[in-house]
Amino acid sequence: MKTEILLAQDPGMLARAQAVLQKGGLVAFPTDTVYGVGALAFNGTAVGRIYTAKARPVEKAIPVLIGASIDLEKVTLEAPEAALRLAARFWPGPLTLVVPKHPDLPETVSVTPTVGVRVPDHSVARRLLSAAGPMAVTSANLSGQPSPSTAQEVLMQLGGKIALIIDGGKTPGGVPSTVVDCSGPEIRILREGPILKDQIWAVLGLGF
Repeated sequence: MKTEILLAQDPGMLARAQAVLQKGGLVAFPTDTVYGVGALAFNGTAVGRIYTAKARPVEKAIPVLIGASIDLEKVTLEAPEAALRLAARFWPGPLTLVVPKHPDLPETVSVTPTVGVRVPDHSVARRLLSAAGPMAVTSANLSGQPSPSTAQEVLMQLGGKIALIIDGGKTPGGVPSTVVDCSGPEIRILREGPILKDQIWAVLGLGF
């Protein structure tokens, strides 16, 4: 497979990316942290190709990225109130919310009853996600290797393994997103990142 690179400002970028995704192909693109590689979230076969391309252990769930908060209803049948409040405050941004998984999401996204969801704070990513719909996305690197912050770094690791790279320049890198589990009766912070515990509790009126 030859990996195509398109500049984010190319007028045909969105149409080309959507064509690749609709055929079950993988697309890498910039986010507010690093470059991610993704497939349409409801295409289980395509999501499985992410594990193959990255040599990623199959037991590791893949987060779903969406273009806007309103799209949360596409990946969960009933968004918990806590998730809605946190999304309203921190999306787009470095917050992953764990919510009950929509029954149509394939097991290649997550074998558990839950799924992690985020709206990235990056204009190129959100344009793509708004056009294509929810995508299963993880960092665009070989498993265990450094996460890429440029299109060329993606090409070095995944060239020949994915169909398309959208070159949106260098990403800021930095700390992975904060992860909050909103799927059960007790809200749990699974990973503290750029959004701190006290900020989470303040929005939910907890911890004081």
